[in-house]
Amino acid sequence: MQREDIIESIRQVLAENMQSRHMDSFSESAKLNEDLYLDSVLILQLILHLELDLGLSVPEQNITAADYATVSSLADFLCRVNNKVEVVDEVTTEEFEDVKVHCFVSCVCESLKRKGIDHRPFYFGVWDATFTISEDFQLQYHSDDINHEQFLSWYQRLYGVRLDSWYNENVSKRQNIQEMNVLLAKKPKTTNLMVMLDMYQLPERENKFSQNPFPHYVMLENTDNPEKLMVLDPDFRWEGLLDRERILNAIAQPSVAGGYVFDEQGLKHAAPEDVKAYFEACFIGTSNPLTEAIRTILNAHISGAHGVSLSALNFALREIRVIAVRKYAYEHGFAFFWRALGLVDDDFERWCDVIEELIQTYSSIQYQIMKLAETKDLSLQVGIYALLNKQNKTEMRIKNRLYEVYRDWCELNDLTIETCAEAV
Repeated sequence: MQREDIIESIRQVLAENMQSRHMDSFSESAKLNEDLYLDSVLILQLILHLELDLGLSVPEQNITAADYATVSSLADFLCRVNNKVEVVDEVTTEEFEDVKVHCFVSCVCESLKRKGIDHRPFYFGVWDATFTISEDFQLQYHSDDINHEQFLSWYQRLYGVRLDSWYNENVSKRQNIQEMNVLLAKKPKTTNLMVMLDMYQLPERENKFSQNPFPHYVMLENTDNPEKLMVLDPDFRWEGLLDRERILNAIAQPSVAGGYVFDEQGLKHAAPEDVKAYFEACFIGTSNPLTEAIRTILNAHISGAHGVSLSALNFALREIRVIAVRKYAYEHGFAFFWRALGLVDDDFERWCDVIEELIQTYSSIQYQIMKLAETKDLSLQVGIYALLNKQNKTEMRIKNRLYEVYRDWCELNDLTIETCAEAV
């Protein structure tokens, strides 16, 4: 298939199969994320249609973020794997990446970075941060059963500042928004206000995701213009002015509830003994919860247990990528111990590559699961379970090496090493 035919096939799938509402922005240079509003799951869905409906070959090991930044780069990728020829890009494209790791942690770490305080230990709680499996076996990064109590208590212990909740779930949305407006008007410059809002209601944002709803924490400031609010979104590395009414509408959605204030004046460097205690509270050395959860959900849908069907598997595991990017927190852990121990940079980079492989393999797993749900071809489960077994081995390699450098760091700081417990 020629490159021009592939581009036309991409256009056809988006317009007809996926019924995209953003075809006015379609062109070779269109970015799949920013211009065509495709998140990582929708991009995989696009590729799946190209493979199943049009017969294009897409080897699962080739599904990585670097190949689908734009329509042009996706066409080049498909041209390479189907025609076995090299295609030279005339235009260098920016790699598409979901930068979301953990919005709550990113917000509270922003003040640490401004103060020159090492924020990386706080990410110990992110690589295996809590998620849930719903009663109908859906993977959820956000639910009513998830709270941030562990992060709240450890932030105060590590860095000396209390995070206070200003949001009251026992009163109406209107009353909470009124309280937020009062806090914004009177808070000093050193006080930060966080709020959970539904990012789906802000499609004009630079990073556009089709997930609905999309709960997400940001920080807000008043401006000289009462119709505008300054939005700081550390997790997406973005800040800018947005209409106050649009922000308030995103906060008023029934899918979101939460907000905190904290004053950064009292922030301090974390003591080694507290860093040690936090690591041991967070480190799960004997299992990998995300991979186990995917296996549990997959088993339920394949077997039809509890009334769930194979056709629902795609939606049930839609949020794999949102949770998988939390594994980038391992890099923060390695970086913290590496710098303290003065270890070789090249070795650190090799472990970053292993972490990247772990995260990208979750995309391959998600793609194969989508194909299984679409085709009902049960022979695909063999490859999926093989990938899950690979993930367990890869993540245990990461955890074993991380624990080795943690022990060396403890010895460097004359701290007694204890057996790490399951995360609280």
